[in-house]
Amino acid sequence: MQKVNLIATSTFGLEAVVADEVKKLGYEVKVDNGKVEFTTDLSAIAKTNLWLRTSDRIRLKIGEFKVTTFEELFEKTKSLPWADWIPKNGQFPVEGKSVKSKLFSVPDVQAITKKAIVESLKKTYKVEWFEENGPIFKVEVALLKDIATLTIDTSGPGLHKRGYRDWIGAAPLKETMAAALIQITKWNPDLPLIDPFCGSGTIPIEAALIGQNIAPGMNREFVSESWPIIPRGIWRQARAETHDLAQYDRPLEILGSDIDGKILKVAKRNAYEAGVDEQIHFQRMDVRQIMSEQKYGAIICNPPYGERLSDRREVEQLYIDMGRVFTKLDTWSYYILTSYEKFEMLFGKPATKKRKLYNGNLKVDYYQYFGPRPRKKKDSDGESNHV
Repeated sequence: MQKVNLIATSTFGLEAVVADEVKKLGYEVKVDNGKVEFTTDLSAIAKTNLWLRTSDRIRLKIGEFKVTTFEELFEKTKSLPWADWIPKNGQFPVEGKSVKSKLFSVPDVQAITKKAIVESLKKTYKVEWFEENGPIFKVEVALLKDIATLTIDTSGPGLHKRGYRDWIGAAPLKETMAAALIQITKWNPDLPLIDPFCGSGTIPIEAALIGQNIAPGMNREFVSESWPIIPRGIWRQARAETHDLAQYDRPLEILGSDIDGKILKVAKRNAYEAGVDEQIHFQRMDVRQIMSEQKYGAIICNPPYGERLSDRREVEQLYIDMGRVFTKLDTWSYYILTSYEKFEMLFGKPATKKRKLYNGNLKVDYYQYFGPRPRKKKDSDGESNHV
């Protein structure tokens, strides 16, 4: 089967998380800022789009080269094997970006790249004009320090578009980020999980998908499904595998709570659309009421940040109260995402570990407080398992 070079793009700070996911699918990776590269076969286009929870999208790498003039950009782009991928009726819009490069005019870079692709396709298809009314092959030309990377998007809408969330509230957390927050914690699906600021339900829903091994892309379509070069059998097999590997009967204990009853109705609807509504208990509750009789568990949350001055004092008091409530669950682990730089001081306890991330364009920290390791019990076969 044809070998392809793929790039799983990543939010800055999550490259290692994306890389771990790609490795678990069986591919060897090379990690760079904002991306994870790997070489494989056509089947990986379907597999990675369906299964990667934390990547932003999957790009097909067509070529990479150094370029300092528009003439170089034209000639080197023209020499790439575009006709191997783009059919005669294919649509190939071009988008570009340039960082710290001599060719800094993005509109010019896009126009030159488009013209070069047209000239390349003319040689193969022996025509002077392309209707572009068929499948979509969205090209990106990305310039970084005079290195041009040309790719075709295989995903379509970003991979955070799982298909279950139609209304997201005022402070949305992307599904890919929510999944990353959970995966960073190494949460065990045998343990309870609480999100006391669940909003539209993204963290609890992503946890349920992870807990039951449900592929995040199972219920959506991808732009590359219409590409002639990828046999339809590859997509059929990959989708069938998502159903075979799902553990729909695995019991989970997940609580999503919020003080806003209206947003909880949205969360319940989103959970229903995701097919995990029976795995999550949603409850209207103030964070100050959080408690549990379970010995071990995890709290994962994205509380208000107090970005507006008018909200600052209220948020500061909230963090103080969170510290008092969470630390009562002294055998639990808790994980809090916020941009508030003095969070630990208000919370009353330094984090075990802190990780810098970006929520959209906002720089945030992920404060991780590790509880004691759950004790082990032996199953019926004598094997030790964490509980």
